[in-house]
Amino acid sequence: MLKTVKRQFYQVKKGQTLKQIANYFSVSEFLLVKVNHLTSPPSAGQILQIPQESGNVYTVQEGDTKTLLCGSEENYFTKNGTDVFYIGMRVILST
Repeated sequence: MLKTVKRQFYQVKKGQTLKQIANYFSVSEFLLVKVNHLTSPPSAGQILQIPQESGNVYTVQEGDTKTLLCGSEENYFTKNGTDVFYIGMRVILST
């Protein structure tokens, strides 16, 4: 069976930050940057593609590791679009 991907887009509102948009759609900021090839903060009126990731958003806590949360460092990178990992960061977990 052919799998279709439904793309979702969002128009940035005045004063919105990347973090606010990421939190609203439950995706990581890093993944938004990667998917949209951002090199600067989004501006009002800009259209962003919202990645459709499967998984739950989780806030990294002390003692967490990429492998613990996603099964491996490779899975972590695939889900989150970055190797960055720090306490307080919101990441997508593997399902």
